Amino acid sequence: MTRFWTVRRNADAVLAVALLAAVAGLCILVPLLWPLDPTRGLLTATFRPPMSVVDGQLHPLGTDQLGRDLLARLGLGTAISLGIVLLAAVISVVLGTVLGMLAGYFGGWLDIVIMRAVDIQLAIPFILLILLIVAVVGPSMGNLVVVLGVTGWAIFARVARARTLEVRELEYVEASRAIGLSNTAIIFRHVLPNIVGPQTVLVTLDLPRLIILEASVGFLGLGVQPPTPTLGNLIGEGRSFILLANWLVLYPGLTIGALVVGCNLLGDWLVRRADRRNA
Repeated sequence: MTRFWTVRRNADAVLAVALLAAVAGLCILVPLLWPLDPTRGLLTATFRPPMSVVDGQLHPLGTDQLGRDLLARLGLGTAISLGIVLLAAVISVVLGTVLGMLAGYFGGWLDIVIMRAVDIQLAIPFILLILLIVAVVGPSMGNLVVVLGVTGWAIFARVARARTLEVRELEYVEASRAIGLSNTAIIFRHVLPNIVGPQTVLVTLDLPRLIILEASVGFLGLGVQPPTPTLGNLIGEGRSFILLANWLVLYPGLTIGALVVGCNLLGDWLVRRADRRNA
């Protein structure tokens, strides 16, 4: 039984790495090596199915309603969506970690204010809040990154605060205070290193949420605007032609699925590994 669970845990990690590596290869190699322009097409090549050849050029994933190569658009769209998600994740984890450490270390009114802000943030549905903000400030790549990042900090703040409350009472932290080390030095030397691990695991578990949110906003037309592709707006553009050309929705959907499943499996594996170390 122990051997079975060990193999299963390793299989989850291998599958996660394989899925994420495949998506990474798609968004890195296709924009660099594939010769077709993802924003320009031929009207004579519209709605060609996968593996079609038009004017001597192979279209492995077919073409869309404007004759644009879907592989080129999928590669660029995946790269842009991943860039948005990763930048938003960095904003969320940095903002949440800083505020969580401040709340947990200093306590008092600062802790009350930050935690009430966390409660308010978590009480509002993310997708509704994001749609409201994007509709007000306008759809653009920069606005979407900031909105996704700022609306995702609360969970990181809670975890950072909980860990900080534990670390600040440890003996070596008390000793650091006794020898006159400043609060800033204690936070960066002793508190932050104990938070990096849990926050890293949490990022892998939070990435699927960001991926789905970014795709949802793009699907609704409030994210990056065409002709620049993203995973969300590729599905949004293709939904009207799904009965005529289902590949326009199929391949972006599979890419989103691979990202979500890969991140979830990787996060679960990291959680189990952390639990075994702490056991």
